[in-house]
Amino acid sequence: MDVLLTPMLMHILLCAVLYVLLTVARAPAVWGLGSRQDGSNPFEDIQPRISANLSNQFEWPIFFYVVCLVLIFTGEAINPIQVYLAWGFILGRCVHSCVQVFTSNVRMRGIVFTINFVAVLAMWGVLCIDRGII
Repeated sequence: MDVLLTPMLMHILLCAVLYVLLTVARAPAVWGLGSRQDGSNPFEDIQPRISANLSNQFEWPIFFYVVCLVLIFTGEAINPIQVYLAWGFILGRCVHSCVQVFTSNVRMRGIVFTINFVAVLAMWGVLCIDRGII
């Protein structure tokens, strides 16, 4: 059961890091801290990307959390494939965040998102196969 709690916790940690980055990026506009000499925000280009990525952390990942909780609370042995897929999802989320926040490479972001998307779909597929649903 704990084997899935760790990847879930890592996603929460990623979200916390993004909140810190967003706070830092907004500090010049909100508190005047770190502003350029002309009063402008040196992070004005990156701040919307951090905000958008943070919003993304509450969209597709909800399906990750649901499948993990189903696996944990059924009390049955967790297929090791599920653990690998969960870690693949988390690694992909971290890469996706870096690509979205620090670049404007939409193609790369799409590729990384596809990896995340497939990992969660595969987790649901393995769950359904293991339980005899499909």
